[in-house]
Amino acid sequence: MTLIAQRLQTIRSALPAGVTLVAVSKTYGAEQVQEAYDAGQRDFGENRVQELETKAHILPADCRWHLIGHLQSNKVRFIAPYVHLIHSVDSLALLKEISKQAVKCGRTIDCLLQMHIALEETKYGMNEDELFGLLHVCAGAPLPNVRIRGLMGMATFTDDQVRIRQEFVALKNCFTRAKNKYFAHDSDFDQLSMGMSSDWQIAVEVGSTLVRIGSSIFGTR
Repeated sequence: MTLIAQRLQTIRSALPAGVTLVAVSKTYGAEQVQEAYDAGQRDFGENRVQELETKAHILPADCRWHLIGHLQSNKVRFIAPYVHLIHSVDSLALLKEISKQAVKCGRTIDCLLQMHIALEETKYGMNEDELFGLLHVCAGAPLPNVRIRGLMGMATFTDDQVRIRQEFVALKNCFTRAKNKYFAHDSDFDQLSMGMSSDWQIAVEVGSTLVRIGSSIFGTR
């Protein structure tokens, strides 16, 4: 068993049922991703469209590719034919472009709405007013070929676990409010993407359904 396979096994054994492990493969080579694939991993996360495209053409067709980094509208068309889930939708304009490209491809694209929950201003995402404004518009005029599956957020990069937990709890509470107001009868709104290598245990305790883990699987970049 390779080191990557051992690390995957360790993390999977600690994850509760219903939590999906997204192996964050950004900056790692296709050979390392193939090792994870050979160990049974299928969900992979990439930050950049170009790197995702390159790996998607090299690696097995049944990989499920997650776009977890900031996405520019003019790059949507490149991943629209095959992306499994876009975690980082942070505006109505971007969601409309995803809808446009999904229609062209004849498929429905699953999306998460990214919330800004951290102290760092450099992180992307909407605040709660922006989120509910977007959902209000979509409720009045649903966009074709996009399916809003839930929310995503990144906690502050800090050793303060109390702070991290507070931010994840705030995101979970926001998810619940959005669910109750706009998706009470929509079983597809069921995903909460939060938690990375340094804080995924806290995220899972709070209610994450998707954890994005890179260095704990592939090693230090």
